[in-house]
This record gives sequence, C-alpha cells and structure tokens, in this order.
Amino acid sequence: MLGPVILAASRSDKMRRLVSAAPVTKPVVERFIAGEAVDDVVPVVKHLADRGLEVSLDVVGEDITTPGQSTAARDAYLKLIDHLEGLGLGERAEMSVKLSLFGQALPGGHELALANVRPVVEAAARIGTTVTLDAEDHTTLDSMFAIHEELRKDFPQTGCVIQAYLYRTEADARRLAANGSRVRIVKGAYKEPASVAFQKKTEIDKAYVRILKILMEGEGYPMIGSHDPRLIAITQELARRVGRKLEDYEFQMLYGIRGEEQTRLAAEGHRVRVYTAYGTDWYGYFMRRLAEKPANLRFFARSILTKG
Repeated sequence: MLGPVILAASRSDKMRRLVSAAPVTKPVVERFIAGEAVDDVVPVVKHLADRGLEVSLDVVGEDITTPGQSTAARDAYLKLIDHLEGLGLGERAEMSVKLSLFGQALPGGHELALANVRPVVEAAARIGTTVTLDAEDHTTLDSMFAIHEELRKDFPQTGCVIQAYLYRTEADARRLAANGSRVRIVKGAYKEPASVAFQKKTEIDKAYVRILKILMEGEGYPMIGSHDPRLIAITQELARRVGRKLEDYEFQMLYGIRGEEQTRLAAEGHRVRVYTAYGTDWYGYFMRRLAEKPANLRFFARSILTKG
C-alpha cells in the first residue's frame, strides 16, 4: 500500500527538497537516470546499441508553470535529435515525450502542446526515427489522444502509451489497434481514484493481459512495457498464437532495471528498447519508479538509513 503514498509524495515540494538533499540520493538516482545533459546520455545510447538494444529517450521534468519552460523543453528535444543525427544513432533511438512538459496543463495548453511537439516529431522523422506520446494522469488523456491523432495525419509512425489500470483502456486499445498505431502498453504509474482505475495488482495484471491480447491480434505495432517475466512469457505465447514475427512487436524496459534480461531477449532476436530518462528535474520520475516496485523503495530506504 506504499505505492499511493509515494505517488502523493512525488507532487510534494517539501518531499522534493528532502529527497534531493539526502546525501545518498544521487548514487541511487543514477540507477534510473542516465545523466543530466545530452553529453551524459549519448554514451549511454552508444553502450546500449553495442549490446543490441534500442532506446526511447525521455527528457524529464513535466511540472512546468510557464510557456517559456515548454519552449525550452521543445528545444531540449531538438538539441538531443541533433546530437543523435551527428553520431549516426538516429535509427536506434526514438523520443518519448510527456505533453505536460510541452505546456498541456497551461492555459490554452492543448494547442500549445501540439505546437511544441510537432517540430520534435518532424525532426525525429528527418533522422529516421519517431516519437511516442507518454500517458499521464487520466485527466490528460483525451487531449493526448487527440494530439496523437493529429500528428499521425502527417507522421503515421507516431506512437502513444496506454495504461492497463484504467477502465477506459480496453476501448482505447481496440480503437488504436484497428488504426495500426504504435502502442506501448504499461501498467500505469500515477495515483488514480477507484472511480477510473483498478486498485488491486491482480485486477491490473488481468486487465494488462486482456489489453495485450487486443493489441497482439490487431493491426498495429505493440510495444510491451513490462519487466514481469510472466507477462513477457504471455506476450511470446500470444505472438506465436497469432503468427506475429519477432519484428512485429517489441519489449520495452526501464534503464537500470533487469539489464541482463534485456540482453537475453535481444540475443534471442527480440527487439528490445530501453526507456532512458535524463535531465535535471528527475524527482517526479524517480518517485514513480520507487512506487512501482517495493524492492526499489527498500533499496533507497536502506541507503538512507545506513549512509544518510
């Protein structure tokens, strides 16, 4: 039951200051965050590519308050794309973007986010890659899906994310699968009320499998965001059952988690993409990683007690 508490803390300025100031925070954060600047993350992309892996790059920091910050976020992605192009890494790295970082929650946010994300999608296409729109809390999803639909008119490879714990997601999956989208399915990492989302792990896991079946039987390109060995095995069995080849879907895992499993799946011929976050405003992302898995929280708490 600690997950909801941690997710609430991810929005607390007081907790942000406390965690950021803890002496042990930096080495623990480095487990999940690839660095603070483009120059930090590019060597990580190279290293992962050398292991046969691909990446999805996320510039962290969705809690913005001004249009100027949203423009700065856009420019950070454009700078990243320029670096990848110069090193010939474009085809190994897609971009993941949270529309809140591009101004979605500000006045006129829908139009602002669309205006900011479009140049990033255009630049990604220029170097042979694409963009996936991350899912955030349930109140943002209608806007996200509308922007996704608009971008796909010119860039049909643009992806989006759906979250298994939301009641609405099975219907979203059927619509997206029929449209042939690139769709990443995850369990969900935001604090959502029982009125819109399953609360029990067993219910979320069952929903994940139902949605995964819809995607695997559909016309799109499923991206399976999970570290769960059982869900990975179910994915492989569903792929065999519906006749999907290895290049017709991919696994996605977080940077810093189950690296050996990532390499193993890639060695078997699976396409494996590592979700790799970087940037200075890492707090919200870091806290969601702690909330997702109790082992992550125990690791961090033990570090504070023994070294703080």
